[in-house]
Amino acid sequence: MKRLLLAMLVPAVAFCAGDLDSAVKAKIAGFQGRVSLAAKNLETGESYSLRADEPVRTASTIKLAIMIECFAEANEGKLDLNEKLKVLPEEKVSGSGILQEMTDNDLFPIRDMVDLMIVLSDNTATNLILNRIGGDAVNARMESLGLKQTRSMRKILGDRNDLKPYPSGITKEGAKPENKKWGIGRTTPAEMLFLIEKIYRGEMVSKSASEQMLTILKHQRDRDGIGRDMKDVDIANKTGALDALRADVGLIFSKKGPIAMAIYIDGMPEPDWTVDNPGELLIARLSEILVDGLGSNSKGGAATTAAH
Repeated sequence: MKRLLLAMLVPAVAFCAGDLDSAVKAKIAGFQGRVSLAAKNLETGESYSLRADEPVRTASTIKLAIMIECFAEANEGKLDLNEKLKVLPEEKVSGSGILQEMTDNDLFPIRDMVDLMIVLSDNTATNLILNRIGGDAVNARMESLGLKQTRSMRKILGDRNDLKPYPSGITKEGAKPENKKWGIGRTTPAEMLFLIEKIYRGEMVSKSASEQMLTILKHQRDRDGIGRDMKDVDIANKTGALDALRADVGLIFSKKGPIAMAIYIDGMPEPDWTVDNPGELLIARLSEILVDGLGSNSKGGAATTAAH
């Protein structure tokens, strides 16, 4: 099991590693921001990475780990996905989602909350779910999967100054002073790629749970990043955004094979909340390069060492 986990976490590179590495680095040359990524053709095993093991801020991509914990607890009989949660006014926060606009004290099944958390990246739904399962449970689950960096740090504050420092919503990891810089979560591209691959292979929680999670990810509505300009492809993904950060984690079901990828861009100098944010545009271009580079040998090829 340990050997299998290591094989999934440490990506090998495609047979055309030099060309792919050159294309990626040419695309990011001069970009104002730090780019890290991991990608893999899930049919051939061909992979590519760039700073894939370095910790990054998750923004809303941590919601992928929260969804996994919900399905895991449901599988273990600890959580009923049909249980209804109340939309408490004191839990409403700004940012993405629609629950902040809903009537106070409305009731929604956890199943629907999970859907909103992923499909619309609903921040209020995320907080209500974390109230129910606890961020420490998410972190324990990630630890049990062998992931050392993927951690939920706290609930989402939005612009509610009255909630700071939000002690009830901070995890044990988030309470550590050195972890404050990560915001709501920390991960690495390699660990996010691992989660996506397990879901794709039906190995996350159970085959049924994996299929349900994959369906939810396919319904995710933010298509400004990976696969942005690709035609006739299915995409299953979860995005994340902060003033200086854009991230996209998911699968592109291309004609060259299912290409999983996790791309994180941080440190951009100017906030830009338009669809043409430079980070979004770069993620879109990188996703095309990765599909071309990792899918060009769809019949299989020799894997070599990872690029950094």
